[in-house]
Amino acid sequence: MKVLLVEDDPQVASFVKKGFESEGYELSVAFDGRTGWSMYQQQPYDLVILDVNLPYLNGVELCQLMRGSRQRIPILLLTALDSLDDKEAGFSAGADDYLVKPFAFRELLLRVRALTKRYAETSTPQVLRLADLELNLDAKLVTRAGQRIDLTTREYSLLEHLLLNQGRIVSRVDIAERVWEVDFDTTTNIIDVYIGYLRKKIDRSFTPKLIHTVVGMGYVMRAD
Repeated sequence: MKVLLVEDDPQVASFVKKGFESEGYELSVAFDGRTGWSMYQQQPYDLVILDVNLPYLNGVELCQLMRGSRQRIPILLLTALDSLDDKEAGFSAGADDYLVKPFAFRELLLRVRALTKRYAETSTPQVLRLADLELNLDAKLVTRAGQRIDLTTREYSLLEHLLLNQGRIVSRVDIAERVWEVDFDTTTNIIDVYIGYLRKKIDRSFTPKLIHTVVGMGYVMRAD
């Protein structure tokens, strides 16, 4: 499970990081709001923990940005401010929970587990992921590094089929039968053409490249 912690206090950040890593979590740290937003856009996380008082971009503002990115993710705010108005501002920004400093790590862990469990139980969108590429099967929405990518119906179907088989070589015959629903015509290069369209949209401006050609066999999606 990948967690993003945005906290400007090095001691708190170190305390939280050690605790989560001892529990088997993978935790990344940003020390200001601007860096946190950049990291959030670069790769998918399963949970975000935000301090409220951050340099450049405070936690409430950052929470609002994350909620506007269309990614459905649990967000917990950490802060020394415990007034009702402060809590209302945090929840209004889209936070799921609010923990006041100082706190015991065990309480933070319990809240995180409760949040992730609640999201898992109520999660309806089904998302296919590879590196920073996401395909939401319910919303028919494709993003990479947080950027929306517009695809035609055929391009979307081709990408969905490749992602469902990520790590496996998919032949042109299989693509023709599953995506075009026709017998494969060896005289046409339509599949190669559409692979080219997809590469321009999801690979050209991003790293790593995700669509790979296996000469004489077909295509495979993997993050090399």
